[in-house]
Amino acid sequence: MSPAIGILLFIGTILFMEGFAYVAHRWIMHGPGWFLHKSHHEPRTGNWELNDLYAVIFAVPSFVLLLGGVQLGWWPGFAWIGAGIAAYGAIYFGFHDIIVHKRLNHRYLPKSNYMKRIIQAHRLHHVVATKEGTVSFGFLWAPAPEKLKAQLNAGGNAGVRAPRGTA
Repeated sequence: MSPAIGILLFIGTILFMEGFAYVAHRWIMHGPGWFLHKSHHEPRTGNWELNDLYAVIFAVPSFVLLLGGVQLGWWPGFAWIGAGIAAYGAIYFGFHDIIVHKRLNHRYLPKSNYMKRIIQAHRLHHVVATKEGTVSFGFLWAPAPEKLKAQLNAGGNAGVRAPRGTA
């Protein structure tokens, strides 16, 4: 396999993973998988939350494809796809866990309109404490915050948390 094809598979997988992540977040994590994801919509009391098991679950296909493509003689494209899944996981971790949820302390302040938009969209996702009624399920792409606020308002703000510091 040519390196160019491999790189296309790698980049294509990263793009595909955003769609997969949206679907998994919207219809699995906010559906039957809420029993794990609910912990992510509640204040964290330690370094870990039950929702972190999703990282392990989603790492398995990446690991298997990398192992098969590199060591087990499978089609070499599987290694590129496995690497793309791993890269998406690293991007997700950096954006979601570090930048948005500050699981590691930092002083990063977004300057670009893109970063401001996706951070605000994710914060709007978290204003809803229930599995229904929330908005913005993607991680690297999000609708404009104005659209998301309109969606929340159209839903009657069901499940929206009270502002911090109020009873």
